Amino acid sequence: MSTITRWRRGTLAPFDWADLPLLPMLTPSIRIENYLEGDQYVIRAEVPGIDPVKDVRITFAGGELRLEVERKEVVHPDKIRSEFHYGSFFRAIPLPAGVVEKTIAARYVDGILEITAKVAEPTPAAKEIPVKVENGKKS
Repeated sequence: MSTITRWRRGTLAPFDWADLPLLPMLTPSIRIENYLEGDQYVIRAEVPGIDPVKDVRITFAGGELRLEVERKEVVHPDKIRSEFHYGSFFRAIPLPAGVVEKTIAARYVDGILEITAKVAEPTPAAKEIPVKVENGKKS
């Protein structure tokens, strides 16, 4: 929990960021961590309480990974309070240059979705085009 001190009516009081009503709109709905381990790029996403086969869609296009997750609410007639987030969540994750598309793989263990991909030497983005010189005289 993030706690800061805020001036309120002349006294100092603890203020919890999680109590802000706009906070869910300002933070990503799917929390991730990513790192490079040797030649493997690893993305780990917190997505507990889902069925990874039915509720997760991963696509790769335009140099980014698109992660879509649907978390369905289980209805409990005697529920008093819930701070869980339900619904559709989306995250676009730019991948480093040189990611080999055919090596992208995903696995789900204990509420963590792990996506890996091999990173090779990036192909040059620019290619120099030689200029052909011709004689300008016409016969």
